[in-house]
Amino acid sequence: MPRKLCNLGLIMLAVASAPAVAKDKVAPDAFAVSMPAAPPASPANGSIFQGGYTPLTSGGRAGQVGDILTIQLVERTAATKSNAANMQRDGSVGLTPPATGPLSLFNPSDVGASGNQAFKGKGDASQSNALSGEVSVTVAAVYPNGTMLVKGEKLLTLNRGDERVQISGIVRAIDVSPDNRVLSTRVANANIRYVGKGEIARASKQGWLQRFFSIISPF
Repeated sequence: MPRKLCNLGLIMLAVASAPAVAKDKVAPDAFAVSMPAAPPASPANGSIFQGGYTPLTSGGRAGQVGDILTIQLVERTAATKSNAANMQRDGSVGLTPPATGPLSLFNPSDVGASGNQAFKGKGDASQSNALSGEVSVTVAAVYPNGTMLVKGEKLLTLNRGDERVQISGIVRAIDVSPDNRVLSTRVANANIRYVGKGEIARASKQGWLQRFFSIISPF
């Protein structure tokens, strides 16, 4: 008996030390700031203007590594699902014994059988998410086709915890507005994370003992 209690204590300790929710591992520099590259040395060719070409129509739009642009978060998703099933089956068998002869000893009720089966099920599910705000990011890379890899994060330290908004993805130069803003719906391969820690985040998680009974519960 003491050995069983010891094993139970080890299981409960393992559950307590395990995280409440499995989280994806994120590299420390996944949303780090990208600094602009140092300009190459100017060639001694006697030219007055040195450097790369910038069209007059681009204005002050972000287009180089290290440039800053703002992502406007306008995420809103909704999903619903519903299904229903209904099944019913009836059957009966009945034999009428003869009124004379050796089988006349049986009553009609002795050689009759009937049965029925019914099933009815229904399920509904719905989910909706909304995220709004703005996060400024930096250009991490510029590809030959003109698209840009952007990434960045915003950390808010509140009275009862920390809130962190992280975003990365690929944007087109044509989608950048004159004031360097891009809608989050225009970001390809977008990776948006909204995480937090502190008292509020801990209050929304199950306790270690409740997690233990949730794992071993057969219901």
